[in-house]
Amino acid sequence: MELESEKVTVQKSQQELFDFLTNVENYDQIMPESKEKFEVKSQDTFAFALKGMPEIQLQIKETREPEFIVLGSTSDKFDFSLDVVIEPVDEKTSQAQLFFHGKFNAMMAMMVKGPLKKFIGALAENTSRLC
Repeated sequence: MELESEKVTVQKSQQELFDFLTNVENYDQIMPESKEKFEVKSQDTFAFALKGMPEIQLQIKETREPEFIVLGSTSDKFDFSLDVVIEPVDEKTSQAQLFFHGKFNAMMAMMVKGPLKKFIGALAENTSRLC
């Protein structure tokens, strides 16, 4: 299953946004309002839970400074990655877009598509509000 967020403009340079998003502690600031839990597990891993969904643990799997970050699930049962693409606009502004790649059976994909689309949309929107 493939999903993508809208492209959002962020009042941070490409490098500043990359640095922000490669610090897992900062994801707490861009989580949706439905967040019930957020916990940093290590320097590159965090766990979170949203209302009505199981806890998910994400790890930074790959980076290409300053334009690309891959967050991947640490669970075999919920195999997915979330790619963040950061493009420069000017010295103080960048654009970000999230791409979700999941390997689910058809039944699971039907159940999670709506909540996941909402989740990546909220992450992108909250990222656009950063200053």
